[in-house]
Amino acid sequence: MSTIAFIGTGIMGKPMAVNLQKAGYQLVFSEHFNQVPTDLIAAGGIAFPTPKAATEQADYIILMLPNTPQVEEVLFGKSGVEEALTAGKVVIDMSSISPIETKQFAARVKESGAEYLDAPVSGGEVGAINAALTIMVGGEESSFEKAKPLFEVMGKNITLVGESGAGQICKVANQIIVALNIEAVSEALVFASKAGADPARVREALMGGFANSKILEVHGERMIKGTFDPGFKIALHQKDLNLAISGAKTLGVSLPNTVMAQGLFDQCVAMGGEGWDHSAMIRAIEQLADHEIRK
Repeated sequence: MSTIAFIGTGIMGKPMAVNLQKAGYQLVFSEHFNQVPTDLIAAGGIAFPTPKAATEQADYIILMLPNTPQVEEVLFGKSGVEEALTAGKVVIDMSSISPIETKQFAARVKESGAEYLDAPVSGGEVGAINAALTIMVGGEESSFEKAKPLFEVMGKNITLVGESGAGQICKVANQIIVALNIEAVSEALVFASKAGADPARVREALMGGFANSKILEVHGERMIKGTFDPGFKIALHQKDLNLAISGAKTLGVSLPNTVMAQGLFDQCVAMGGEGWDHSAMIRAIEQLADHEIRK
């Protein structure tokens, strides 16, 4: 089995790493920023002090980091991944970052003789735990086929979208759709509740019709129960929508509802909710309606 340097063991990264370990892969980690979770070490993982040191041991280097600057630092900073890249190694960035900078990162990695895939994911913490993530990949088909067995351990719907950067473009599109669906479910449940109906029963009824969606199923339940511990933090979704809005400005594309959804996330942050799950957007709708659906 190949050795994988896995860098980024947060809410999403840790269960992804666990699934790779369960599949028999040897994982190594970098402790340049945080200590590696003890259960990953107990399962056979090995900690190294820097991304460079971890990369030296690995065939594949998977990154699962919060944003573009962190990916750049891990790849190209002092004692970064780049310093240990050689021909045959494959860098797989599964973070959600800027498509434009992704293309630049890919070109620089390829100069070392190594390969590069951008492979952001969707499915949240639940999808990561259940190895049911949607994985959107950009890069060369040969690199994709080489890495596909790893993707199949972490996800179910795995698609090579196009060249380098295409995976990140797809993820931005995904985040637009997810945000607008959260907004729609929030509006519907607040409307139903304030009109006098039981939002839990309304959700149950809607799940049998054309309005059904994964957001209604999973996040609708979170909204009704008020369980907003983060599977995917509002701050991270804001980051993704910023990529959409800035990209749209460059392209001359209007995204009016995306801008509105970002405004609702901003309202949640003003309420102290930067770290809430993104389903907590409903709290902004509730504030506007002066009505809370949880009795």
